[in-house]
Amino acid sequence: MGAPIKYICFLMFLMILRIAGVFGAGECGKSSIDNEVMKLAPCALAAHDEKAEVSDKCCTVVKDIDVSYLCAIMLSNIAKSSGIKPEVAITISKMCNIVNRPVGYKCGAYALP
Repeated sequence: MGAPIKYICFLMFLMILRIAGVFGAGECGKSSIDNEVMKLAPCALAAHDEKAEVSDKCCTVVKDIDVSYLCAIMLSNIAKSSGIKPEVAITISKMCNIVNRPVGYKCGAYALP
């Protein structure tokens, strides 16, 4: 009798975790990185070319994105397939003069300058 009750309690615990959003939440929450990468469209040129000027719109978007989320996007398959250079993209927050950027944050093989 004790085993079925433990099993039911365990299943209820898993359901509560699922409802709370613990499972299925990655670096960008429940949203797919591939779906959310479009928010960074204003930064496309700056992520391809280190000599490109970073737009105000790009800086506004980058300023409002968590660094782990930005890292996940930068290393995503959609970013790679669109030709984004991670070594250039990682410098965008510096080019935008974002004061509270986490200098030294490791993103794959790259560190935030």
